Amino acid sequence: MFYKKKGFPEEDNLVICTVTKILPHSIFAKLNEYNDLEGLIHISEISPGRIRNIRDFVREGKIIVCKVLRIDKNKGHIDLSLRRVSRAQRKEKEEGYKQEQKSEKLIELFAKEEKISLEEFYNKIGYSVTEEYGSIYNFFDSVLKNESMPDNLKSEKKLFEKLIKKVKEKIKLPEREVNAILTMSSTEASGIGKIKDSLNKTIEFAKKNKYNFKLTYISAPKYSLKVTAPDYKSAEKILKEISEFTVKIAKSNGCHTEWQEKS
Repeated sequence: MFYKKKGFPEEDNLVICTVTKILPHSIFAKLNEYNDLEGLIHISEISPGRIRNIRDFVREGKIIVCKVLRIDKNKGHIDLSLRRVSRAQRKEKEEGYKQEQKSEKLIELFAKEEKISLEEFYNKIGYSVTEEYGSIYNFFDSVLKNESMPDNLKSEKKLFEKLIKKVKEKIKLPEREVNAILTMSSTEASGIGKIKDSLNKTIEFAKKNKYNFKLTYISAPKYSLKVTAPDYKSAEKILKEISEFTVKIAKSNGCHTEWQEKS
């Protein structure tokens, strides 16, 4: 990545890291988004439970998502955790990192077309918007939604307008998807009807709340559920709301339900 964040991350931040060295009881990892920063992951922060061999979980060169636990700026020490990052957090951070890399590739193409160097582009626009929005992709995301030009870029209006045209051509706002398997059964004589009623009410609930939700029959008694949203956190929240509603309705209909979220 051309752009690197200055200074240190904040405690509790999620960071993209590359494993550089594996020792018997710890891991050293480079923080990819920062200049010349390296952190340490103690064996106790790799995974819950007993670990016999760290290499069962990571290898040199592997890109991982970590949580920042502690920072000693005077000594330059950064303690990281791998196990305290949830699946949803990991997915969201990895996707954000991929989008940022794609955004930088677009910037490289744009700068080449405009016959300016990458450094010149960042001096004119890049550094300013990255500091304000946190990343180039966040800036693109904001522009695609609001189509407004930041006040501090008015001196580069022509370049900005050309950039936005290129962004609209090349970037589509992504959606995040979470999936689950629903098992629903009933031992009552009218069980099939009650299962259908429970599922229909679930679909009505999703439509009423304008959720991007799809329910698909697999084979008795299993059903596939898919929720799509702008980010994983929102998608998982919606899936949880739907599951809680379904369990409640199914229970009132005398049905038994089980949920298994797919990774």
